Amino acid sequence: MKKIRAVLRSLGPGFVTGAADDDPSGIATYSQTGAQFGYGQLWTVLFMLPLMIAIQEASARIGVVTGKGIVAVIKDYYPKGLVYFVVAIIFIANTVNIGADIGAMAAAVHLLIPLPFIILTLLFTGIILSLEIFTSYPVYAKILKWFALALLSYPITVFIIKQPWLEIVKATFLPHIEFTPNFLFIIIGVLGTTISPYMFFWEANEEVEEEKSLHLIKSGTPQITKKFIKNMRTDNAIGMVMSQVATWSIIVVSATVLFKNGVRNITTAADAARALEPLVQTFPNAGFISKCIFTVGIVGLGLLAIPVLSASASYAFAEAFSWKEGLNLKLKQGHGFYGVIIISTLIGLMMNFFGINPIKMLIYTAVLNGVISVPLIFLILRIARDKKIMGENRSGALSQIMLWITFFAMSVATVAMILTFGKQS
Repeated sequence: MKKIRAVLRSLGPGFVTGAADDDPSGIATYSQTGAQFGYGQLWTVLFMLPLMIAIQEASARIGVVTGKGIVAVIKDYYPKGLVYFVVAIIFIANTVNIGADIGAMAAAVHLLIPLPFIILTLLFTGIILSLEIFTSYPVYAKILKWFALALLSYPITVFIIKQPWLEIVKATFLPHIEFTPNFLFIIIGVLGTTISPYMFFWEANEEVEEEKSLHLIKSGTPQITKKFIKNMRTDNAIGMVMSQVATWSIIVVSATVLFKNGVRNITTAADAARALEPLVQTFPNAGFISKCIFTVGIVGLGLLAIPVLSASASYAFAEAFSWKEGLNLKLKQGHGFYGVIIISTLIGLMMNFFGINPIKMLIYTAVLNGVISVPLIFLILRIARDKKIMGENRSGALSQIMLWITFFAMSVATVAMILTFGKQS
């Protein structure tokens, strides 16, 4: 029991990052994967887990060892042009993701409350900005972790419906690849929503916030122990494993419930919610109850993920231009920091005024994240193994191997998708 309590106490930035990874974009992409290709891409979950742990551990370690966010480290050791490039692509990717998540939350609530879509997007934007600016994020995140429990509906559904377990186990361990535009497009979406750029920057910054709260940074230098590094790795690994358990369950449920019943394309929130109907099929209003569960999950995870997205972009700007930073700041203390959060969220909101299907937008956002992550992974790899920056805590051989595999896997998938689409056109 003591060991279990110790592990639970160690949960922090890694666990929150893992929960935020299964945001509305993730749920939509994994659901589309299962609906369109059945169990055909289930192997990606097992393939991605060690890569996800490696890149997030490297990102977190950079924050822990340097006492700075990744952009601040780049600013200290690399040309200014690279700093501005990184800040720009993070802002663009995160803003698009915010817009897609706001739209998905509104679409999910619209299943239950027939308010106009635009009104719902405005309502969620107001709630998110108010909570993010005027509420302590640690308190906010603790509340929203309970909403993340809605993800448990997918693992539960996996085991209450009849499954072709032999087929599922085979698909989990044996890779299946089709060199078609649609297959590669969704693969990039799965990789992009799992290994997302905003997660790298967010976890690094939150590790720094953790050090500050424990008064471990003295004269600008973190006073860390091996135990602190060990706890960080435990926290990170648990967060990523939990995230991938949810991913695997969403794909399996969508494949069994949707693909097997001829639903091959998810275009609305209602389509995605149908995957949970077997969970409550003994109830007279199974469809309505499944929509409720789906809506709670989408809204809760959206409320958790959007502050992560906007704040990670804001941290990047603050570090690049030497602004005061941190979600613990009051609005008067951090005009620039909160200004980026507000601008990014409002631009994301406006994306929903152009009539783009919110579910489709989530999937395209995942693909965008997959493409953008390639140069950022390479940069993190370079920093994490640099002895001048990381000292004795630089990446070891195993970490470097896993990071190189992550970089090449994302690169190959991106190039293959581009080439396949090029041949088709």
